Amino acid sequence: MKHLKECMFYKTLGGGKLECNLCPHNCVMGEGKAGVCRVRKNVGGKLISLNYGKISALNLDPIEKKPLRRFMQLTYTLSIGSFGCNMKCPWCQNYNISMGTPQTADMTPQEIVDIALTKKYPSISYTYNEPTVYYEFVYETAKLAKSKGIKNIMVTNGYINEAPLDLLLPYIDAFNIDLKTYNSQQHKRYCGGGLDEVKTTIKKAAASSHVEITSLMVTDINDNLDDLEAMFKWVASVDSQIPVHLSRYFPMYKYHEPGTKASLLHEAEIIAKKYLDFVYLGNI
Repeated sequence: MKHLKECMFYKTLGGGKLECNLCPHNCVMGEGKAGVCRVRKNVGGKLISLNYGKISALNLDPIEKKPLRRFMQLTYTLSIGSFGCNMKCPWCQNYNISMGTPQTADMTPQEIVDIALTKKYPSISYTYNEPTVYYEFVYETAKLAKSKGIKNIMVTNGYINEAPLDLLLPYIDAFNIDLKTYNSQQHKRYCGGGLDEVKTTIKKAAASSHVEITSLMVTDINDNLDDLEAMFKWVASVDSQIPVHLSRYFPMYKYHEPGTKASLLHEAEIIAKKYLDFVYLGNI
């Protein structure tokens, strides 16, 4: 393995095992084993990032596509992605890079920032797959970008431990956080991660950065209006000015229930606007 990058946030256990403390899975790995995300692996008693600098996608996107509607409106953002994810949503829109091993190009944080500087792009977005699982690259790139006056955006499922989040927060100017369902059992069963930890991330991020929330209204998972109303109330309790994006689901990857009815999105929008100042519909 070339260019081994040692991970941050792990500890050594007995018997050659390591515990990764990046996200709430806190995976314990024996020699040669990787965690849930598939991209953090015990190699010779060190936790190694398998996707550091491995860029699977690099595009220029309208910032509204992230989606962010109330941050740096009408600008473009340099969007990068790698591979791997610490959740397992069966309807994943980017399953080829989150669950697969795509072709990648090797890049450094300096190269990413240089592109933004040369092209005068005002922001860099860490997106496409889950940026938490290429944490070291995000952290180094965001820190460098910030020093050059470039904004940083993280599009994330929010499933990250508090210590790594706290270290990253000073460098991330805006988040779009995916609140996949407000039903704890469904969240755990289908996404493979706890809801409470995501809520903690939202609260912490909202205290220091611009935050917008996306909720994909997946048929039979996240289309219960009572659950959605509870979610809207909770978001309003954090800050009623947090924009919420309600997005229409279409069959994808391993989940093939019918797409969300447009009428249901409009019903949810009416309920959301009782509690929240900014509600947007997506994929309509």
